[in-house]
Formats: sequence, structure tokens, C-alpha cells
Amino acid sequence: MAYTNHTVLPEALEKWSLELMQKLLPRHVEIIEMIDDELINLIILENGTEDLVLLEKKLKDMRILDNVDYPESVQKLFYKPEEETLKETSEETLKETPKGTSKETPKAKRTLKETPKDIPIKPKQAPLGKALEPSGVLLDEKAEFEEVEPEEEDSEDEESSFLKSDPKLPKMVRMANLCVYGGHGVNGVAEIHSEIVKQDVFNSFYKLWPEKFQNKTNGVTPRRWIKFCNPELSSILTKWIGTDDWVLNTEKLEELRKRTGYIVSPDSMFDIQVKRIHEYKRQLLNILGIVYRYKKMKEMTAEDRISSFVPRVCIFGGKAFATYVQAKRIVKFITDVAATINHDPDIGDLLKVVFVPDYNVSVAEMLIPASELSQHISTAGMEASGTSNMKFSMNGCILIGTLTEPTEEVGEDNFFLFGARAHEIVDLRKERAEGKFVPDPRFEEVKKFIRSGVFGPCDYDELMGSLEGNKGFGRADYFLVGKDFPSYLECQQKRWTKMSILNTAGSYKFSSDRTIHEYAKDIWDIKPLDLP
Repeated sequence: MAYTNHTVLPEALEKWSLELMQKLLPRHVEIIEMIDDELINLIILENGTEDLVLLEKKLKDMRILDNVDYPESVQKLFYKPEEETLKETSEETLKETPKGTSKETPKAKRTLKETPKDIPIKPKQAPLGKALEPSGVLLDEKAEFEEVEPEEEDSEDEESSFLKSDPKLPKMVRMANLCVYGGHGVNGVAEIHSEIVKQDVFNSFYKLWPEKFQNKTNGVTPRRWIKFCNPELSSILTKWIGTDDWVLNTEKLEELRKRTGYIVSPDSMFDIQVKRIHEYKRQLLNILGIVYRYKKMKEMTAEDRISSFVPRVCIFGGKAFATYVQAKRIVKFITDVAATINHDPDIGDLLKVVFVPDYNVSVAEMLIPASELSQHISTAGMEASGTSNMKFSMNGCILIGTLTEPTEEVGEDNFFLFGARAHEIVDLRKERAEGKFVPDPRFEEVKKFIRSGVFGPCDYDELMGSLEGNKGFGRADYFLVGKDFPSYLECQQKRWTKMSILNTAGSYKFSSDRTIHEYAKDIWDIKPLDLP
């Protein structure tokens, strides 16, 4: 037996290999024929016999044996014996011919289901295992067949000729088809190759068994290619991951993606907005405020910057819905602003911007206790209970935001209140639609600064355009960023210690214990169980 992907071996080894395969061939051919018959039956079962053109295509594409006669049961699907066809035709002719008339019975019209007279007699089964050639898997080459002088065949005979073997050609085993059919799984060693296998090379098999096809990208060992050959990098990885377990569990290297690469001063004020990325939560308002602060810093001397601004780290976190394009634009804008500000030597530690990747509860457990200011700046009336800010309030964090339940509870004197109230929103949107809104000069200044390209080559016209115009989908500043922008800039005051204490004191209402007790009493109608 030879292989389509033939490997050239040293002469002695090649001779030994050929002799071995010749010895194995006779008993293995019978097994291969059984597997081929099984696959043929499965193909017919899956595709049916109504569309013979499709069935022929599937059989040609998927069969394991090549240039080997199809079983008689399959041949009967594509043509009927000639005598049966003639009988049916004669019966039809008799029905159509009136009594008392004589008419010569016409020659039967052959179809795919007819057996032409000139189909040669099926050759005898030749002895197997006689020869090997590197061009393919050769079942029989020197066997003798009963010679039949072929007569001329018409086009219909040629169409059905795939059912019969050609004595002039070798019989072959299509090893790839055999492997796909007999194997538990089929995989490529790269995503792109695996897709080609599924969509092109073995598409018929993939449609039949999609669960069998997988991808297993090749890999190399990090023990040799990092730990052994690059000890300096290995030390850095261990330092940042916190353990050398990555040598055996390479999944731990993924933890490096959660590092932003920015080093911030612990003496800075931590200004945090961590929540789902959404236009109504107005992360855009927050980052526009940061841009305005950055612009004013750049316009000052180094001495004026130090005397005018408290060092601040502005931290964002949250996830955007996969198809929410505007939310993705906001995330992109935040990271572009961060890349510019964090690498500006004039600014240093006075201002840093960080977008925390993969925000989750574990990250929140580190950020919330470290926060001094929490941005709760959703458009008034559009936020529900605001549970994330309850957590900040419990930890003595000052809130800046619109009026909601958490801010009402701590009292207006104990958080930075700004912006329109909920009952004003409808009239303010109407004012905008009527073209009566006059933007604050600082708001226009920020948009112009962004469009200057200071934060990189990305085109932010769509993002800025959503804040402009008086009506239209995705325009007219539906969430009132421009309206609240000047109030947002002016609202922060220097009353940190007192407000921090009062935030903690006012957070008692937001305990989940209180929530459960209210459910038990008012909804579930159950009473506490006194434990001994």
C-alpha cells in the first residue's frame, strides 16, 4: 500500500516498508470494503434517493474506495434492468394504441434508471496485494480480468459510468476519507486551516458530522522557549503574575492582559466610575470633563499647575454590550485620552486616566475601598437604585452625581450635586428640539480640542456629532451631556472629611439585611427563626 503524501525513505527502509504493507494488504482490504459499504449506505440514508444528481455528487465526494464497482443495490437506484424497462414501455404503448390498430412498439427510451445493452460484464475480483506505487493506494494492478470489447456508449451511459470501475485505471483507497469516517475527531492545526477543512476540503463530511470537526492550534513549550532560554523575561513574568506557576499552567500568562502598564501615585485622589458602559450613564460626560481639565493644565506654567490642581487618578471600568457601537466608541475615546495624558511629561502624576480591563467583582473589591470620589452622573431620572454607589458610600467615598436614592439618603449637603432634575428632562429635550439650546463656551471648546487630533488619528466625528443638532437618531444630545457640562465642572468643593463621614453614616439603609427583612415581612410573609 502506498500513500498520496509519500515520504521518501532510505532504500533499505523503503523496501522493508513495502514488503510489510504487501503482507498486510489482503486481510485489510476486506475490512476497508466493509467500511466503504457502510459509508455508502449512510450517505444514501442521509441524502435520500429523490435527487439522484445530489446523491451521485455525495457518493463521488465521500466514498472511500475509488474506481471500484458500486454495490448492486446502489446501481439499481440509478438504472433499471433493460427487460423491466422494455416491459413497462410496452405496457404503456398497449394502453395508448386503440384496438384494431397495429403499431410497431417503439424502442424503449433509456433514462438514468435504465440498463443499456452495451454495459460490459462486471470483471472478476482480482487477487489483492500484488503491487505498490507511491502515486496512490493501489489495491490491484496486475490482476487479470475477463476482457469485454466495449461498444460505443451514448451520453447516458457515460453519466452512469461512475458506478462501474475502469479496468485501465488502478483501484485506490482514498485515505483521507477513510480517516475522516473512521476517526473520532478531525482537526486543523490553525483556525484558518480548520475553516478550510470544514468549508472546502471535507464540506460533505462536515455537514454530516459538524461535531467531529475541531481546531487544535499548534503550540510550543514555555519551559524551553521562555524559562530556559530567556531567564530575564521569566523573572519579570514571575514578578508581575506573583508566582512562577505560569511555567506549568501557561493560562496564568493571560493575567498579564489585566495589567494596564500605568503606574499611579497612591497619594493621588482616586476618582472612579465603574459601571456598565452606556450613554445614559454618561461616561462621555466624565471623560469630557477630564479633557477640559487636561487642556487647562497644558495652558498653565508648571508652577501654576501644581498650585491649581490636586493629583488625581481617573479610573473607568465596565463592559459594553457587543453590538452597542456608541458605547464602544466611548471606550475607545477613553483609552485614547489615557494614552495621551499618561505619557505627557508636562502633566506627570497630576492627572492619570486608567481604563481597567475585564471589570468584575474581584476588581471592584480592590477599587471601591481605595476610592475617594465616585462618579454617579447618569441623566436624572434614568438610573434606578444605583447599587454600585451604595458600595462606594459605605466605604466613605464621596459621590458626585445627579439626584437618586443613594444621594437623597446621604443628603444634598454631603455629595456633589449637579445637573438637571428628573422633572426638568422633558422640557429640556423639547427646548433642544426647538433649537433654543445655547451651549456653554467651555463645551464647544472641548469638542474643538478633541477634533484637533490631539488624542490620535481616530475620527471622533460620530461621537461628537451625537452631542450636536436639535433632532434625529443619534444626535441632539438626548442624554443632556452638553446641558449638564458646565454644572458638572463647577460642582466639586473642598469638604472631603465631613462628607466622607456622613456618607458612611447615611449608608445604613443600603444593607442587604434590610432588604431581606423587608421581603420577608411584606412579600414572603415569613418571620425570623430564633436559633438556639
